[in-house]
Amino acid sequence: QAPLVESGGGLVQAGGSLRLSCAASGGTFSMYTMGWFRQAPGKKRDVVAAISRGGGSTYYADSVKGRFTISRDNAKATVYLQMNSLKPEDTAVYYCAAKPGSFTDYYTDRLYPYWGQGTQVTVSS
Repeated sequence: QAPLVESGGGLVQAGGSLRLSCAASGGTFSMYTMGWFRQAPGKKRDVVAAISRGGGSTYYADSVKGRFTISRDNAKATVYLQMNSLKPEDTAVYYCAAKPGSFTDYYTDRLYPYWGQGTQVTVSS
């Protein structure tokens, strides 16, 4: 799997929305489980959401359930993270990651061999 490139981060007020995109090039995108992770300053990197190869299964961290939506377009080799009702505690660098194979252990970052460069999301109060 070739590089992953995130876009869509930025500064938004609490209650606002952002949509992150992660475009993959090379490889066969549909063979990869995709995840979004985030890391706030001084904290460890945590999974935010994950989606299976065909898009039929998804996972969300409790902290974002009902507010964030992960989706993918295999024809465009792109995964998205729609973030609504943003809170200051959502402030972090967001990374997309790709893991070959089935939708298992999707919350374990060390199992994802391919990562994007990260995009900053800052939510002001």
